[in-house]
Amino acid sequence: MPDRVQQLAELTARVAELESERELTLRLAQTDSLTGLVNRGAFTAALCERLETAREAGGRLALFVVDLDRFKHLNDTLGHHAGDLFLAEVGERLRSDAGPGDLVARLGGDEFAVISDDPKVAERAQRLVSLFTQPHLIYGRQVSPGASVGVAVYPDDASDAGDLQQFADMALYRVKTQGGRRWSAFDAELRAESQHRRTLEEELRRAIPAGEIEPWFQPVVDSADGRIVGVEVLARWRHPEHGLLTPAAFVPMAEELGLIGRIDEAVFEAGCSQAAPWVAEGLIEVVSFNVSPRDLLDPSFSRKLIGRLAGTDLPATALTVEITETFLLRDLALSRRHIERLSAKGVRIALDDFGTGYSNLRALMHLPIQTVKLDRSLICDVAKDARVAKLVGSMLHAARALGVLIVAEGVEEEAQAILLRAAGCERMQGYWFAKPMPADQMETELRASRAAAPRSLCTEPLRRRAHG
Repeated sequence: MPDRVQQLAELTARVAELESERELTLRLAQTDSLTGLVNRGAFTAALCERLETAREAGGRLALFVVDLDRFKHLNDTLGHHAGDLFLAEVGERLRSDAGPGDLVARLGGDEFAVISDDPKVAERAQRLVSLFTQPHLIYGRQVSPGASVGVAVYPDDASDAGDLQQFADMALYRVKTQGGRRWSAFDAELRAESQHRRTLEEELRRAIPAGEIEPWFQPVVDSADGRIVGVEVLARWRHPEHGLLTPAAFVPMAEELGLIGRIDEAVFEAGCSQAAPWVAEGLIEVVSFNVSPRDLLDPSFSRKLIGRLAGTDLPATALTVEITETFLLRDLALSRRHIERLSAKGVRIALDDFGTGYSNLRALMHLPIQTVKLDRSLICDVAKDARVAKLVGSMLHAARALGVLIVAEGVEEEAQAILLRAAGCERMQGYWFAKPMPADQMETELRASRAAAPRSLCTEPLRRRAHG
């Protein structure tokens, strides 16, 4: 009997120990290790629970989203360890300011949140802003990055957790774009913006199968005689109500919604099919497409692209795929596989935005890259700043030494075209020559370019006829 009692006692102690370990593990899984605050996952669950409680009680609930204004500067000047120390201090200030029913969380990075049933929303928001105007001593230096606060209230602004958080984020974003160090509440103006965005999201989902996303074409000209030798394919949304929309109006949204792959696929197939007769007739040599980093991170991307190309009449040797330096450096092994697989089929590879990042000349030496596209940020200053002109000249010299074709994009002025031509840039594109245009107009320009005598880069007829 004593043995059984002892075994039962040991079993009870072990169960209690396991329960304690389980509770500790659960607590750690819900806690931000740096600040000791609730983490994003636990915050999301708690917000849903608090909203349900407020709904049943007929109460109100405010969500404050807090973002530090100059935290990156602090990290850059004092180092990440100093940044971590300050984030811990932020957590302590928010914890000390919290009321008995508040929940304080770190959502990630330098973003925090407070859930509160405090009825004095404006006073509380201002107090949160004031918390971060007070300096803090780190490594002997006083730091005070300041903070921006966005606020949304249940049930005044939203009836569910997802909307409440989105609306608080919208209010925060407005503060950030206006300079920070203050607070803003969600209001009628932001509500109208939110409703417009939701409508646009629904319309974008319908636009893809409806064929409203269409390829437009921007000419690439030969620097020697001004003839059009190629086109870059760009997406446009022919919206039935808002008219023609550029990628800036819908691509970020498409990426958030996971629709960018479908858009790229539709534009690629339509663009190849429309440009194939121009290549067959000898009106152009090459058709270029930009590829998003998201697509490139798909291990099956190159195989899918080759399959889609096979469904069009465009020969692989007339296709150029433009990738960025950033992607090369992010995953060199994967980019090499894609590049080599595409090159084996005859597809040309262009390194886009060249000169804005690492300018990886080693990649040009060891990968089958046939073209580099000088970034527009360099071209805009090439005729104004002698240092930029020298830099561009050096890049042109290096690319020529490696036998790589050079294209300057974003050429908008005659002086830029003249300087680039003198420096040995073989091909150019930009508003000086033509803006992107629909297929029917592009074909007209191609035939006119082929029939015309060689012309100076300084003449403007093509640019004047171009559409927006």
